[in-house]
Amino acid sequence: MEIREATADDIDAIRSIAQRSLESTYTEFLDEDTVADAIDQWYGDSFDDVLEDDHSLILVVENDGDVVGFSQNDLIGQRYDTGRILWLHIDPDHRGGGTGVRLLVRTRERLLDEGADHVQGLVLEDNEGGNEFYADNGFERAGQREVEIGDETFTENVYAEDEIGEEGWGAVDELENDGETIYVSYGEAARGAKAPFYSAYKSEGRQDLYGWFCGNCDSLENTMDTMGRIECNNCGNRRKATRWDASYL
Repeated sequence: MEIREATADDIDAIRSIAQRSLESTYTEFLDEDTVADAIDQWYGDSFDDVLEDDHSLILVVENDGDVVGFSQNDLIGQRYDTGRILWLHIDPDHRGGGTGVRLLVRTRERLLDEGADHVQGLVLEDNEGGNEFYADNGFERAGQREVEIGDETFTENVYAEDEIGEEGWGAVDELENDGETIYVSYGEAARGAKAPFYSAYKSEGRQDLYGWFCGNCDSLENTMDTMGRIECNNCGNRRKATRWDASYL
């Protein structure tokens, strides 16, 4: 799995994923015409300008050469210090397995890297699954706003990150590794040359450390020396000994 910035070559895939995602998730409260209006409004001819905007960030998830998801984000505020996740869509055929959580994590990291002091997630009030997704991954509802889709106006919930405490940011992903269930804590990260390494635990309560999860190639196969340097045996991602503050991620 690779998460990277979108290019103009990805527009058709992004448009298709958005349409399939909206049709599979939103049709209980959006009719077909409204979905069509939304696709034309957000991913039509003007989307080229969105990709080129200095304060816009579009990330795609690529799996075996195919784009299977994306997040659409921007930076707003007087100093562009608020990062907003406007949309996060995973193709319905590729949901499950933690793809959405990993895209959320990487999106959050990139927005912070781009200068955001805090990150918000936006989701339509009627999208029950989307609201649960943010609530389950370290965000809490902080307000509401109105959004126009075609000729209609809908209520959108605004989610903000919970305050980071001693346990770190509350996004935990459950993975299977050689028949064992491993819990990856995305709030406990160490900066790597290619992507962060995340702490992996044997239990959901995060008491027993299992090892490190490579954010570049999704591997748990790595080594750490006595100086705290980590190297992924699969992709060569490296973490040097550092005083990096993991709470930033």
